[in-house]
Amino acid sequence: MTLAPAAVDTRRPAVLIGLIGEGVTPSLTPPMHEFEGARHGMHYVYRTIDIDQSEATSGALRPLLEAARRLGFTGLNITHPVKQAVIPLLDDLSDSARAVGAVNTVVFTDAGAIGHNTDVTGFAAAVTDAFGDEHLRRVVLFGTGGAGSAVATALARLRIDELILIDQVRERADALAAQVRSETTATVRAADVDEFPALIADTDLIVNATPMGMAAHPGTPFDVALLPDAIRVADIVYRPAETALLKAARARGIRTMSGLGMAMHQAADAFEIFTGERADRQAMLADLNDLVAQEATMTPANATAQSVAPQTAPERGEK
Repeated sequence: MTLAPAAVDTRRPAVLIGLIGEGVTPSLTPPMHEFEGARHGMHYVYRTIDIDQSEATSGALRPLLEAARRLGFTGLNITHPVKQAVIPLLDDLSDSARAVGAVNTVVFTDAGAIGHNTDVTGFAAAVTDAFGDEHLRRVVLFGTGGAGSAVATALARLRIDELILIDQVRERADALAAQVRSETTATVRAADVDEFPALIADTDLIVNATPMGMAAHPGTPFDVALLPDAIRVADIVYRPAETALLKAARARGIRTMSGLGMAMHQAADAFEIFTGERADRQAMLADLNDLVAQEATMTPANATAQSVAPQTAPERGEK
């Protein structure tokens, strides 16, 4: 790891964070936050709170949030399947959380529990890191579920002319297109999967926001042979970071972006919300690369168990 811990300042209150979601025990988010806290000389503690589907309701979440606040938690990260269920329990939302209709970060303040969505800001920062602030004519997004909603919102705020949303469930893509139009002056529309071959030739960036590429969902969301040489390809999956889609694109010299950048930036944004201090993003990215590399060296049985586990935001863009 790149961890270079500073001496803990015992005069400062401890930072206590929790991650609520299904199957979150293997998440890489806790060590990312704790390493960064150590660099700042903080006593930073991050714990997972694993729930099952029966607890994925506002009623079941209420006592968890109340207990977290009474026990002195600084804040919480929220992931699948409760990023929408938590909203009625909050006192206010950031602009990004309101735009997406989902929350992945809750901070407890004197003004109440405030919800944020760092998936939006995290993806936007990752795209800028990877491709710069270039004007894009057409962007195609594959996948309009929970992760896709945040990614679409981030894309709509970039300098683009047209955003096309594709999903196996056309109605879901249509609904997200209607939601995102208020975020941009660009043309936003849904398209069927079989329209993709006709669209790709004039596309500047394609983004995979589906689970395709994860260990439990091997393969690619579309035929990579269709990719033109000048296109850019982004994937929000980061476990593994080198997905089949990215491997095929890189083999042809196509510019790519893995899910690691989004994972780091959304975690860094949450860290800054929780602490009010600037995160060392380069160090956090190095930590994440180390964590992913270490996981890849695990025994096959253990590695499969972690890769198949429901992923938090770093893993699937769904913190």
